Amino acid sequence: MAFLHVKLPESCTAPLRLDKYIASLQDGMNRSKLKAGVHEILINGKHGKLSSKVAAGDEIDIEWEDNIPDNIAPENIALRIVYEDDDVIVIDKTQGMVTHPACGNWSGTLVNALLYHLHADAIPLEKHATQSEMLASRRPGIVHRLDKDTSGVIIAAKCRDAETWLCAQFKERCVQKEYIAIVQGKPPALAGDIRTQIIRDPKNRKRFKAATQTDDGKCARTLYHCIASYGNYSLMRLRLKTGRTHQIRVHMKYIGCPVLGDVIYGMRDKLFPDATLMLHAQKLVLRLPNQTAFTTFRSHTPARFKAIIKELRKRYERIVMTWGKNHAKKKR
Repeated sequence: MAFLHVKLPESCTAPLRLDKYIASLQDGMNRSKLKAGVHEILINGKHGKLSSKVAAGDEIDIEWEDNIPDNIAPENIALRIVYEDDDVIVIDKTQGMVTHPACGNWSGTLVNALLYHLHADAIPLEKHATQSEMLASRRPGIVHRLDKDTSGVIIAAKCRDAETWLCAQFKERCVQKEYIAIVQGKPPALAGDIRTQIIRDPKNRKRFKAATQTDDGKCARTLYHCIASYGNYSLMRLRLKTGRTHQIRVHMKYIGCPVLGDVIYGMRDKLFPDATLMLHAQKLVLRLPNQTAFTTFRSHTPARFKAIIKELRKRYERIVMTWGKNHAKKKR
């Protein structure tokens, strides 16, 4: 990855297109190269586009990649298939697999594996297309995503009609996505409904943060239920009502319970210093193409969860919170 940080001088009196301004710099990139390799653009800490207007005093941060392959190639990567028919395929994604190719991850992704499984040809990368066209070519059939270190259920379309159907399901929020997580700390209540905006963290370009006193960013809603607590750790069930980048991880940090093993939003844990991200997409409920009934797909609890829960049970008493008529009671 390459990075560029520029602050426009006061001599820039009129608004300029961002891509034209970068191309005019002595060490800048031409517009074709910038369009092909751009990964992220921030203008004064907020997401921007190549066509955005910039003016004196604006600070621009651009992340891009030079070595872009000519195509996305099929790769013989084993997949754990939960369900498959002529329209869709449901995968139990392993931790560490990137969902679709992008800067820094052009191979080894779920898309590469699906192309091989479906006996499809390599997909040419149109480096001079629009940004939306380039993104579409990199994720054929992918209608939602899981972070690289989040494991669990994900669905992909095998044809254009199925992709259109699934996209409509997600857009209309007719899909139920349920996760489990092991977090550090105890939540403020047995269950809760977290509603915030999610904005870029101005102090760290790789992170997002939850905010309530602003209209910036995107609205995000997460429902949580604490299944059990062990010492200063909790096993959580989480249901997404929106699908924002890093949403669960941001919201768990927001309530003081960062996901165990989260190197971006949490802290290195003394008891489990080698823990990887303890977040797993356990259940997906939606209507398959041209069906009226909902279908539920599940993923088994990963071995990494079982190992940590086993260790917690050795060390701490298991506490389950249950609601009484007028107050909460502890059930051991």
